[in-house]
Amino acid sequence: MKNMSMMSVEDQERCKSLLKACGSKDEGVSRDATRRIAKALETPLRKGILSGDILDGIFEPIILETNSTSEFPLDFISPGTENQYVAYTIPNQGYIPQKQVEGDYVQVPIYDVGASIDWLLKYARDARWDIVGRAMDVMRKQFTKKFNDDGWHTLLAAAVDRNIIVLDSDASAGQFTKRLVSLMKLVMRRNGGGNSTSMDRGALTDFYLSPEAMEDIRNWNVDQIDEITRREIFIADSEQIINRIFGVNLHTIDEFGEGQEYQTYFTSDLSGTMPSSTVEIVIGLDLRNNDSFVMPIREEVEIFDDPVLHRQKRAGVYGWASVGFGSLDGRRVLTGAL
Repeated sequence: MKNMSMMSVEDQERCKSLLKACGSKDEGVSRDATRRIAKALETPLRKGILSGDILDGIFEPIILETNSTSEFPLDFISPGTENQYVAYTIPNQGYIPQKQVEGDYVQVPIYDVGASIDWLLKYARDARWDIVGRAMDVMRKQFTKKFNDDGWHTLLAAAVDRNIIVLDSDASAGQFTKRLVSLMKLVMRRNGGGNSTSMDRGALTDFYLSPEAMEDIRNWNVDQIDEITRREIFIADSEQIINRIFGVNLHTIDEFGEGQEYQTYFTSDLSGTMPSSTVEIVIGLDLRNNDSFVMPIREEVEIFDDPVLHRQKRAGVYGWASVGFGSLDGRRVLTGAL
């Protein structure tokens, strides 16, 4: 649903008429109008929630066919066994050693997610699109918040399970340095399998950190960056201080940082451990091949009108979706600490 200011005059009048019909005392007229609003909301909700850009494009949405299972094959070369698959010099007597390939699979659990929102009929009768539109926006954010949390909880669990934490031992507690990025690039490469010419070996591509850590960049001295770069950082917008370091994309996450939601989830809910000299975590991901982070979707978001609210002089919509989140390869996640 578009903002009224973005619509043509004709579309605005049509929306106002639909909204007034939603507030009709005739239950049949009201239900029909609310049903049309629900269906009009469904398409933008799907685009905004289940698009490929969800969670900054980390998870790949995969629409499942009816009756299909949410099983995903795993690479038969597990972490740490890459060097076992090599070629041999053929002896004059004997035979080539056998290497049996046995792949495995993982089934990603799929669960239902639901949300609802309603409003007073008097707002509909008065064509208060600003209030009803805000209610629709809140409903979209309910789904978005739920999916963001579930996706990041999956990533953090994979990070804890990998049990590798990188830190810059020369930095003060809570200080973000470019050396940390460099160290995480190296650790991701060394622990990603393969050799220097492997096409799909591990590589750090994206770096997720708190706004406070991003602000540390403003205090980098001339011994860390040149004066031209310092000036660009000084005049840059607070949300766009710097986008890349050593070819790694930087992303700020409000839920990261000392005492913040995802930090607490990492340390308390997942019992993740941090070096004693650090106060917050950062997460590095390898998003080059898009082969690890999946979001199977059994049912896309569906929106319905709520038929029981008219008696309470209210109208509203509710909806649900069936989704799951999975991390198929732990080598694509790496934890850092400040």
